[in-house]
Amino acid sequence: MKTSLKTRRLAQPGRAPRNQTITLTADDRKRLSRRLLGRQEVRGSLPLDTTVHADCLAVLPALPAGSIDLLILDPPYNLDKSFNGRRFARQSIDQYTRWLGDLLDIARPLLKSTATVYICGDWHTSTSIHQAAAERLIVRNRITWEREKGRGASRNWKNAAEDIWFCTVSNDYVFNRHDVRTRRMVIAPYRDSNGVPRDWQESGDGSFRDTAPSNLWNDITVPFWSMPENTDHPTQKSEKLLARLILASSDPGMLVLDPFLGSGTTSVVAKKLGRHYIGIEIDEEFCLIAERRLEMVEDDSTIQGFEDGVFWERNTLR
Repeated sequence: MKTSLKTRRLAQPGRAPRNQTITLTADDRKRLSRRLLGRQEVRGSLPLDTTVHADCLAVLPALPAGSIDLLILDPPYNLDKSFNGRRFARQSIDQYTRWLGDLLDIARPLLKSTATVYICGDWHTSTSIHQAAAERLIVRNRITWEREKGRGASRNWKNAAEDIWFCTVSNDYVFNRHDVRTRRMVIAPYRDSNGVPRDWQESGDGSFRDTAPSNLWNDITVPFWSMPENTDHPTQKSEKLLARLILASSDPGMLVLDPFLGSGTTSVVAKKLGRHYIGIEIDEEFCLIAERRLEMVEDDSTIQGFEDGVFWERNTLR
């Protein structure tokens, strides 16, 4: 018997009544731990639709060559950061660039000739990402998305944006432009001589235009406590952000790999959108949260901010 999401979320001691952050019970951990694979169970196989609890640097060489359609890399940024007690120490730019290059060298044989790679970073790590990627892949663009959360700085500009580098293995790759349209409000609507809206739609909720995707995204909401996708992972990406990448650069049934899965957003969105997935994560607690989220997809496959085949501007979807 399935436990209702409402009941589970109301029974969270120490949290505000409207807090929807996903947490695990002892029973969850016992049940979900059976679903995790270890490094030895992966060797020589293609573990579709699974979460692998291991260090990705040890698992990647064991996966079959030429099997991945879309690789999403969200490694630790070059910052001093703790992930559930595991600390990533900031390195020099040269050291981080070499570390990232070694990672790409391990992952590169897994990619199909038609594969796409997205690499996440901030302003500081983007220098390393571009250098490491350009030596091994075709760099096609840099997406910048507004990260509205974050602390201010007394002697610097507040960091309110992150980057995602768009790369491909070859000139033959998937890009579904029409699947990632953005619906924007029309501020100054234009009509032709007959009074018919020109390149926009009129509705009772306002006037909107569906536009082609750009490399500047200001409609992403970083998950927070009142969102049902929220977890306690310190650097969780939103489902809306991953949906845009997966829809644009894969077709249904293709295989998406995320070697730094975190709390599972890539796998969750891949499942919601009908793609196969493999997620690798070194921290067991985050693996279990990812599995819990994958379980929840059976009851709710919606993606906040994505409806009717378009991505809506923040706070415009009623």
